[in-house]
Amino acid sequence: MISTKGRYALRVMIDLAENEKGQPVPLKDIAERQGISKKYLEIIVKELVEGKLVKGSSGKGGGYVLLRKPEEYSIGEIVERMEGTLAPVACLQKDAEECPRYASCVTLPLWQELDQLVHDFLYRKKLSELVPKA
Repeated sequence: MISTKGRYALRVMIDLAENEKGQPVPLKDIAERQGISKKYLEIIVKELVEGKLVKGSSGKGGGYVLLRKPEEYSIGEIVERMEGTLAPVACLQKDAEECPRYASCVTLPLWQELDQLVHDFLYRKKLSELVPKA
């Protein structure tokens, strides 16, 4: 359900929360600690920057920082930024065309409930809960 892109984005965010210490964290350091290629992380952090979840700076002393405190990020916003919708079925995706069976679909309530459970769970969890305590 969640791709490597979504899972790695979470790992990047956790790494930043752990290692930022008031200074930008170089991408090469994150790549080394996380065992993820720097090239793949470049794609991920570009998405995180576009989503205004992190800020990047280049040059000597450059790297990435969180734009908010870890407790102000929900896991849901991070994952949805990377994955798009987490809706379990196409008819529940944002901007989906209305299904001709919508009014008579006996399984729709099941999918709506699952969608709500996943949404509520991921948006209730905060990034700070995943940062290892020293």
